[in-house]
Amino acid sequence: MRVLFLGAGSAATIYGLTPLATAARNAGHQVMMAAPRNVLPDIAALGLTPFSVTSTPIPHFRTRDRAGNPVTVPDNAVEGRLFTGGWFGRLAAASLEPLLELAEDWRPDLVVGGTLTYAAPLLAHRLQVPYVRHAWDIKDFDGIDPGADRELRPELDALGLDRLPDPDLFVDVSPPSLRPAGAPPAQLMRWTPVNQQREVEPWMYTRGERRRVVVTGGSRGLNFDFVKAMVEKVSALGVEVVVAAPEELAAKLRDQLDGVRAGWIPLDVVAPTSDLIVHHAGGVTSLTALHFGVPQLAVMESQDSASHGAALDRVADLGAGRTLYPAEFTAERVGAACRDLLENPSYVRQARALSEEMAALPSPSEVVGALERLVA
Repeated sequence: MRVLFLGAGSAATIYGLTPLATAARNAGHQVMMAAPRNVLPDIAALGLTPFSVTSTPIPHFRTRDRAGNPVTVPDNAVEGRLFTGGWFGRLAAASLEPLLELAEDWRPDLVVGGTLTYAAPLLAHRLQVPYVRHAWDIKDFDGIDPGADRELRPELDALGLDRLPDPDLFVDVSPPSLRPAGAPPAQLMRWTPVNQQREVEPWMYTRGERRRVVVTGGSRGLNFDFVKAMVEKVSALGVEVVVAAPEELAAKLRDQLDGVRAGWIPLDVVAPTSDLIVHHAGGVTSLTALHFGVPQLAVMESQDSASHGAALDRVADLGAGRTLYPAEFTAERVGAACRDLLENPSYVRQARALSEEMAALPSPSEVVGALERLVA
């Protein structure tokens, strides 16, 4: 069986798809992962075969329409979700022709697309093969798909479709307690943390004398000033601060902040030794914290990220973390939220309860059987 996985333009999307892709390969199937060229090194480093769908920088799709005209990020959540669907739709439109060319020589029996990789259902429909939608985090896509339908109207019309095709199977990595009301039927799968590795040092996998707080802006590092501000506000609590960030950003932090450990630190190694993870509302980071039963504080940098806040609000509602929206990003609020999360043991209990719930879900190797049945 040939299985084509489709990721998007950040390493996080690749990490989310890797456990199932690796399980399919280990089961003896041929596996290829297609994505924008900027993340091909991430795919290759994880031992999978990469294929480039576009060399256009990902920010281009977010900031420009198809004609190259500038677009503006909306300032409200509803329009923000439609906007997200729109720019992922533009990425899909640019990806479709290279994928069809690939399929002429390497025809997949099954297409597995990450949550917002809208080229996947279009390609599967053209090839008349099953399509699997694979959640790469806990963020729901309610209100996003219509933006992609609108952006991809030319492609849908050419295929005689009113909207994007529904998947033949939806693989969801959310524990049942975090699935939103009205969530579509799904094949649930255990979340497996994946990230790029480096040689570890003893302090990464052992606890020190002080409580440890990990601060991260994700695999891309995001805005330097945003990450620096989070580090400064957390450091004031007298805890050990570890910053997981790309080396370029980490070097700037080490130059400007004394006594802060910063660098490309594998989150799956340092998370089990941590008391709190403060992050940029990243879906992969959030799931990794939950996997290890660590409380979390999700800080929304912008309205664009806040449009995905509902999923992280559910984590907060279950008592496993807290969220702060852009207007709440002040030194006082961050400090108060971190103190609460560190001092109230109920957050640890709830985070560990979700961790146990996740551990009971089917493994990626078990879910490969569901893929095989689709093709059979």
